[in-house]
Amino acid sequence: MICCQFIFKPGAYDDDFHRLDGAIDDYARSLPGFDRVEKWLSPEGDVVNAMYYFADRQSVAMLGRYPQHREAKGQVARWYDGYRIVVSDVRATYGDGRLPAPPGASQVADHTPDQDAGRVAVTAVHIDPDSNATSEDQS
Repeated sequence: MICCQFIFKPGAYDDDFHRLDGAIDDYARSLPGFDRVEKWLSPEGDVVNAMYYFADRQSVAMLGRYPQHREAKGQVARWYDGYRIVVSDVRATYGDGRLPAPPGASQVADHTPDQDAGRVAVTAVHIDPDSNATSEDQS
């Protein structure tokens, strides 16, 4: 499972933003490897984290090459007061079993307290949408 996080501070939106945002979201959801979207707000409510989950890197690369996505990337300063992207390969999740793990990720209920409780194992995946080349960083 690959998680692509778009973390941003909203700015001023216009008709171009809404057109591109809708087209990109529709396209992402249409990709064969698309799984789901989750959105979270910072405690202060001023930063959004939109997380798109995909089953494969090919779908992520297809999203990166989508013309409307490229068009929007060229205009981020117009609509956002800052952003960053985090792409991670979710290998496992851990917890007490009362919240579901993402599909494809393993989660075993472990009630033994230890120093790894609550830890999520991820690998950052760097994808070049122009070449489909990838590299990984373990964390």
